[in-house]
Amino acid sequence: MNKTYEHPQAALEGLLFDGMFLAAGGFGLCGIPELLIDAIRNAGTKDLTIASNNCGVDDFGLGMLLKTKQIKKMISSYVGENAEFMRQYLSGELELEFNPQGTLAERMRAGGAGIAGFYTKTGVGTVVTEGKELKTFNGDAYVLETGIVADLSIVKAWKADTSGNLVFRKTARNFNPPAATCGKICVAEVEELVPVGSLDPDQIHLPGIYVHRLIQGKQEKRIEQRTTRAAA
Repeated sequence: MNKTYEHPQAALEGLLFDGMFLAAGGFGLCGIPELLIDAIRNAGTKDLTIASNNCGVDDFGLGMLLKTKQIKKMISSYVGENAEFMRQYLSGELELEFNPQGTLAERMRAGGAGIAGFYTKTGVGTVVTEGKELKTFNGDAYVLETGIVADLSIVKAWKADTSGNLVFRKTARNFNPPAATCGKICVAEVEELVPVGSLDPDQIHLPGIYVHRLIQGKQEKRIEQRTTRAAA
């Protein structure tokens, strides 16, 4: 099955609606589905709930959707580097659900695996457990966290074949695999597209069964922070 589309707008056609729940891959600006994010901004889809490690920066990545006020709620583990995020949250314009980083990744993985919830020690005794069920195992307290199932997952991969088998490059692998699996529909953008059978099966990071639509494009891949030193 060929799952490829010509451009991001075509790949997202019929999938977007106001008030939807998105899961997005990426860490900082590394491995973010920047072309699909841009297409969602241009579509004007609003009142979005987005589960992602963070919300990009002010003028790039998911931060662009904040700038246009298309996001209603973020489920994240890190919200630094984004002044508009801070402004909207403190003014009550944006809802925020904090999750420890590993918990957020596991919530996505659990949702993709059909696991409704799991217990973890992480966060016990802090504000992230407020209103959540606690249970004792072997004398230690654990908090119940629920699996995430999104209406749509958007992810970025390095290479794919036309059936949707994905290969991620180094740290760009980050949240992309669990984010991809937890969506009812997954759209992936890739740098390189190859025929079926070209990829070594042992090197595939995400099987194509999880991926419904694909686009190939050229990403800017902006560096979030660049630190240099003067030449000696």
